[in-house]
Amino acid sequence: MKLDVITLDGGKAGSVDLGEDIFGLEPRADILHRVVRWQRNKAQAGTHKVKTRSETSYSTKKIYRQKGTGGARHGDRNAPIFRKGGIYKGPTPRSHAHELPKKVRALGLKHALSAKARAGELVVIDMAAGDGKTKTLAKQIKDLGWKRALIIDGAAVNAEFARAAANIEGLDVLPSMGANVYDILKRDTLVLTKAGVEALEARLK
Repeated sequence: MKLDVITLDGGKAGSVDLGEDIFGLEPRADILHRVVRWQRNKAQAGTHKVKTRSETSYSTKKIYRQKGTGGARHGDRNAPIFRKGGIYKGPTPRSHAHELPKKVRALGLKHALSAKARAGELVVIDMAAGDGKTKTLAKQIKDLGWKRALIIDGAAVNAEFARAAANIEGLDVLPSMGANVYDILKRDTLVLTKAGVEALEARLK
């Protein structure tokens, strides 16, 4: 599929051929869901913790005699049945990550790129070296109508461009190896540089 290449000033800079096997697939919600769930679970801290009855601070002395009270037979106040006692089967620190085959992860990225292309939310730019000023870049982004955009560059992000984009709200810049399904779907506009297109196609072949 052919897509026009634009400059940050809004002018045209030729066109680029995008591979149908990466940008022209019929997006599948089930694959996208699996990959996003894998990403978010892997990122979850899993540091939640409650105290069990062996960790709560209270006397272990027997509360009252075993027989003759007419009540239940209790040992100490750390039992889960009592207020401020230990919690039974509560959360403990653990990893929430689960396995997902590499082929499914790669397919998820292809479907995310295809979804953006199909929705008309994919833009390819020719990122000529600018003056490195945030003010200039912010005006260009506003004129292009990008409110929540993700820009994916080649193997390394242009240092001047990254510095200029650092303080612009709603704009994120990633190298091609950092491209992922969650970040792509979260933004309204996906912007690829020419180098980014080449790097993604090489990565996903």
